[in-house]
Amino acid sequence: MKARSDDLQLLLSVVDCGGFSAAAEALDLQVAKVSRAISRLEKQLNVTLLNRTTRRVELTEEGRRYIAIVRKGLEQLQMAEEELVTGEQTPKGKLRVDAASPFTLHQLVPLVSAFSLAYPEIELELTCHEGYIDLLENRTDLAIRVGKLKDSSLHARHLGDSPLFIVASPDYLASHGTPKTIAELSEHQTLGFVAPKVLNHWPLGVGVDISPSITASNGEIVRQLVLASNGIACLSRFMVGEDIAAGRLVSLLENERIKDHNREPINAVFYKTSAVSRRISVFLDYIQPRLTL
Repeated sequence: MKARSDDLQLLLSVVDCGGFSAAAEALDLQVAKVSRAISRLEKQLNVTLLNRTTRRVELTEEGRRYIAIVRKGLEQLQMAEEELVTGEQTPKGKLRVDAASPFTLHQLVPLVSAFSLAYPEIELELTCHEGYIDLLENRTDLAIRVGKLKDSSLHARHLGDSPLFIVASPDYLASHGTPKTIAELSEHQTLGFVAPKVLNHWPLGVGVDISPSITASNGEIVRQLVLASNGIACLSRFMVGEDIAAGRLVSLLENERIKDHNREPINAVFYKTSAVSRRISVFLDYIQPRLTL
């Protein structure tokens, strides 16, 4: 084998981070060291793997084919080493988990302390993106996604379904009245999402597309807006279940909701060949029965 495994890891980092500088920063290395490693690889293989521009790097066709095989090979090697080292021991190492901020705040954060006590050698790193991210590009091991999944090469584990609720605060209803029918919603301020627009399709009657009076970029902001008596919103129970139970929010139009389309699926997605699959499995096994969806 001509190539060194550490050079191959640097190649993956450059591709995943989108450039030499970004990879160097992520790995806390000098840019020159990263550049030398890639040049050494190309010289050893006698092929150009990356096309460099002033703004970014792009894989050549040869590089694209090569890196797909390299990625799988390094993952298999890491998995083999991990199994040898850990055996039946407690899983250890970093686990990078991404989810939309409302899910992280309401579902994951309350479980972190107990999970860390159960698996003290797993370093949990939580990030939040409101949209779907590329796991490789964002160096993410596991993403939890709310809503219907698109077809992809990712492995998915269904964690459950969260019912949708039409909600408003008691103060808002006291000031503006309580809508009794779908038609009466037009007389009220509605709260919704900037994107994607499908989140403004409420499961009422045959389905109602809302043109929100106020929009926000994530569900937690919408929740805070509705708690502050700014209008009526449609949100998942994993966000507002406790608010309804505590009387901070009131559930509306329950008899009008479409039963078959009144739930949001919650899925965990990750690559099947992930070298951190053991850490992923213990994390999902821990959180799934404790989620309040």
